[in-house]
Amino acid sequence: MRSSQNSDEVCVGIIANPVSARDIRRVIANASNLQIAERVSIVLRLMSTLKSLGVGRVLVMPDKAGIRALLNRHLQRERPDADLFPAVEFLDMDVTSTVEDTFTAARLMRRRGVRALIVLGGDGTHRAVVREVADVPIAGLSTGTNNAFPELREPTLVAMAVALHATGRIPAEHALAWNKLLEVSIDGPDGSRRDIALVDAVISTERCIGARAVWKTDQLTAAYLTFADPTAIGLSAIGGLLMPVDRREPRGLAVQLAGDGHAKRLDLRAPIAPGMLLDVPISSWTAMPPDEPFEVRHAGGIVALDGERELPFDSGERVRLTLRVNAFPTVDIPRSLHFAARQGLLHTVS
Repeated sequence: MRSSQNSDEVCVGIIANPVSARDIRRVIANASNLQIAERVSIVLRLMSTLKSLGVGRVLVMPDKAGIRALLNRHLQRERPDADLFPAVEFLDMDVTSTVEDTFTAARLMRRRGVRALIVLGGDGTHRAVVREVADVPIAGLSTGTNNAFPELREPTLVAMAVALHATGRIPAEHALAWNKLLEVSIDGPDGSRRDIALVDAVISTERCIGARAVWKTDQLTAAYLTFADPTAIGLSAIGGLLMPVDRREPRGLAVQLAGDGHAKRLDLRAPIAPGMLLDVPISSWTAMPPDEPFEVRHAGGIVALDGERELPFDSGERVRLTLRVNAFPTVDIPRSLHFAARQGLLHTVS
């Protein structure tokens, strides 16, 4: 069960969003949020598991919300001879308490040569990481409001799979899965803008960003999805309950909502937020082939990316969405641990 590489050379990054799962959707739906102490508990479980499987160093994104302070308190209580955790380093960076922290941390960790990134957050946090670093494998932990992309899983299992891959015991062809994303382009008289979505890009008729989270379905005109899971919570659930599309299928789904001149075909009751089922008027839906641009035919509004309003556009601008397959790698936790079991990677011989 030895690592194929010197453990001191193996480095993994941890990006823990300290404020995920605290937006307005959870407030109006009476959903709980993850406290700082629980986020630190998750990070400690990750680190102790990484250490036990040969990861010698961990880089962590700093914050001002309390994760760093509480984590340092736990680490300082460790006995010098216990050797329970890898060497922990908080990145040297200015903390803004905005998404810029995630952008900066992802870039710095890539520059430092991390073998993988473990991300604690919702769809928006994972999107921010992939937008900056699309060639480093990520492993997601669901700690946000919209958690369609990161799956709910015990952190110990995530860290096991990450460590076995990072130390070279599980090769990429068995450890990694390739994921889809949506490229969003807005072109107009004042130039071009580009962004991505990992799960959904939704068109809203609202003209101002206001609260970033999207939950009012009467303001939506269309939804474009990389995958559509009927067990998901959030705007992607609209597609999942119409025509499920698997994460690994080489297609996406485009849904046209009724209104704005489109006749209603049916009403769909979907879980837009935890504890919140809303009726969504549906006009039509169709598969999205890869690399084929879909054009938004609406005279102004906002494009919401993975549940958050991001890109306002005007009537004179052209909005297009394109599905890309094999766009970025993630650590496939079940596949990795099945491989470890078959190969006896966690066996010891007495």
